[in-house]
Amino acid sequence: MKIFAQISWLYATIIIVTSLAIMICTFYLLPKPYSRKIAAWLIRLSTFFSTEIQGKEDPNAQIFLMNHQSDLDIVVMETISKRDIAWVAKKELFDIPFFGLALKFPKDIAVERESKTSLIKLLRDAKEVLKTNRVIAMFPEGTRSSREHMLPFKSGAKLLADANALIVQPVVLMETAKHYNTKKFYYKPGKIKVIFLESFIADKNDAEWLNNLREKMQKVYDDELANNHSHR
Repeated sequence: MKIFAQISWLYATIIIVTSLAIMICTFYLLPKPYSRKIAAWLIRLSTFFSTEIQGKEDPNAQIFLMNHQSDLDIVVMETISKRDIAWVAKKELFDIPFFGLALKFPKDIAVERESKTSLIKLLRDAKEVLKTNRVIAMFPEGTRSSREHMLPFKSGAKLLADANALIVQPVVLMETAKHYNTKKFYYKPGKIKVIFLESFIADKNDAEWLNNLREKMQKVYDDELANNHSHR
């Protein structure tokens, strides 16, 4: 059974890598954001996962804040949203030969951890992105966590949202690590549930809104696990 899961992971990984290569090769041939959307749909269809959506995406949202468990999270969001998404990612990913182009070409936003200079650049890049009516997508945990307990949210998400009084929409992704996990070399096709929460305008005068949001998202996650038998 374990060997089969690893073979499935290898298959899914090959599909992901191939789709990213197609995206890079077609980026300047297709209108934005079609190359990225097509690549995401190729991954979704070829790896046989589907989505269940609860709540509604706010068409006016300026930033999505999501929990992060798997590389599949990006594919999920790209296939359920028609928006041109600008992903915030660590700078090291932009420096990967060839595949860093998948982030550089769409002009996603690079950040360096624990760098004050990078935070200034983050604010500057975000303003440029917002001028083009793209929506920013950010994982405030800062890294993947395959556990059911969300990591503390980094302050950069609050700094960015507060500086521009952004319309924030929280999104809870359910158990994506149980479908694709690079640490365990595991892939299992299935249905991934996405929960859109109500959007709100970031208030810089509320020092605790990001921490309170994490608690709210964690409660939504926990309640879904407790009340939906499909997660057991």
